[in-house]
Amino acid sequence: MHVKDLIGRHGEELAVRHLQEAGFVVLARNWRCEIGEIDIVARDGDTLVVCEVKTRSGLGFGSPLEAVTRDKAARLRRLAGRWLADHDVRPKAVRIDVVGVLRQASGPARIEHVRGVD
Repeated sequence: MHVKDLIGRHGEELAVRHLQEAGFVVLARNWRCEIGEIDIVARDGDTLVVCEVKTRSGLGFGSPLEAVTRDKAARLRRLAGRWLADHDVRPKAVRIDVVGVLRQASGPARIEHVRGVD
């Protein structure tokens, strides 16, 4: 496994823990279909949340949250529709969230959670 993949996997573990501590119920991780992948599918009350996780070990390529472009958000919305169709789920609302994980040289990682990305 490549270092980048290990960093990403670690970031996803931290994101799952963060979401669960915030009261989310994780329904799926790394769900894939032919149009892409959803990192985390969770429930926040009556809302289904499709969550993208971006992990960085530095700011040389920008903050983790900056990595989610409009195109990526649009793909996540399409993926959310596909997940809903495949699982026959009818939530009251669907939301796209992004969790950015920035690994620090020392100390705990910094986690930023943005709810409702357009």
